[in-house]
Amino acid sequence: MDVKFTGSGNYVASDDLMNAVNIAMTLQKPLLIKGEPGTGKTMLAQAVADALNKKIIIWNVKSTTKAQDGLYVYDVVQRLYDSQFGNEGVDNIAKYIKLGKLGEAFQADEQVVLLIDEIDKADLEFPNDLLWELDQMEFYIPETKETVKARQRPIVIITSNAEKELPDAFLRRCVFHYIDFPGQEQMEAILRVHFDHLEDDLVKRALAAFYWVRELRGIEKKPSTSELVDWLRAMVAGGVEPERIRTEIPFAGVLLKKDKDLQTLRQNLR
Repeated sequence: MDVKFTGSGNYVASDDLMNAVNIAMTLQKPLLIKGEPGTGKTMLAQAVADALNKKIIIWNVKSTTKAQDGLYVYDVVQRLYDSQFGNEGVDNIAKYIKLGKLGEAFQADEQVVLLIDEIDKADLEFPNDLLWELDQMEFYIPETKETVKARQRPIVIITSNAEKELPDAFLRRCVFHYIDFPGQEQMEAILRVHFDHLEDDLVKRALAAFYWVRELRGIEKKPSTSELVDWLRAMVAGGVEPERIRTEIPFAGVLLKKDKDLQTLRQNLR
């Protein structure tokens, strides 16, 4: 293994997560990351890119995304428009081929980090439609009779919120890691990354309240790391004294985003 990921100054990674990244790079397989929202899945790819001094290419997957979108798009409409108005170069089909994010990663002169973010948002066939490309690191463009091969095999990181199960054939080709929600000690380290200075008493009481809220029975959308960071920023900006957190949850709407969850909190604070 030529290079190793050992974390970065802006990302707190566990030993297990760093090992998973390094194993995936050694085996030259995609790293599939699962975990509940707010566990740093998406930020991991940026941290790897920063730590290894590599460019990152992000493919944000949506419910309408097709595997083809990541390879290339043939702009038939533009070609037809150009032909109608007598524009030059209409016979040059390559002019109307635009590479997608996977294609960009393959064409990069230097190795890049490719993030395929929230793959489970797409339909069930999406992962299977990428098996050949991720295995062989190439794809064929029939319009130009050209094969696009990866100049440098990208470091592929794939995230999933586990909204739906991924196909077994796809899973077999990945190194898998589940990011557990951080415990209080790790969470405090994460907070120290986001804030230059925080009063120790404020951190202690905020963390205790945060984890208490997460464990309340009836909470449908548990607050995540990003909500905790925003909540602390709100309390610092509002000049909230740590003592207040003992008896109330100031700015509760920063932590909880559903009416029912806010009602559950109020009932438990009585």
